Amino acid sequence: MRKPNYYKKREHKPDFKYGRIDVARFINYLMCGGKKSIAEHILYDAFDEIKKTTKKDPIEVFEEAIRNATPRVEVISRRIGGANYQIPREVRPERKFYLACNWILEAARSKSGAPISERLAKELVVTFNNEGDAIKKKQNMHRMAEANRAFASFLRRR
Repeated sequence: MRKPNYYKKREHKPDFKYGRIDVARFINYLMCGGKKSIAEHILYDAFDEIKKTTKKDPIEVFEEAIRNATPRVEVISRRIGGANYQIPREVRPERKFYLACNWILEAARSKSGAPISERLAKELVVTFNNEGDAIKKKQNMHRMAEANRAFASFLRRR
């Protein structure tokens, strides 16, 4: 018998500038060491940079970049009969947003030579255009799930 789930889903407050929950969650993922005001400045500077370079609304670019980087399926490792199998499964909606944000931030942090706000702006624009490291990561995950499609029946086994 399973244990009861005592975990309550967290209520996120919208950010103060745009009043959007997804932007506030992205700021929280960007934050290091509890320094939220610095993370806010970085993201808002990146949005200003996007507005300057692309002449488009930064919120639309942000939304489309997240949508482009969002995976549909992922693989989980499951040990069955002494062998490890990569089993494909659908990604939960909360995890989709987390993975997309994480991949974009990881790609921006891996670059060097410019301030983080410029790197983040560039990565958001590149992901908006369906290119870049975050899109490659998504495609690799989809490719791996497609290659291991035969093991999908193992997901229900325990």
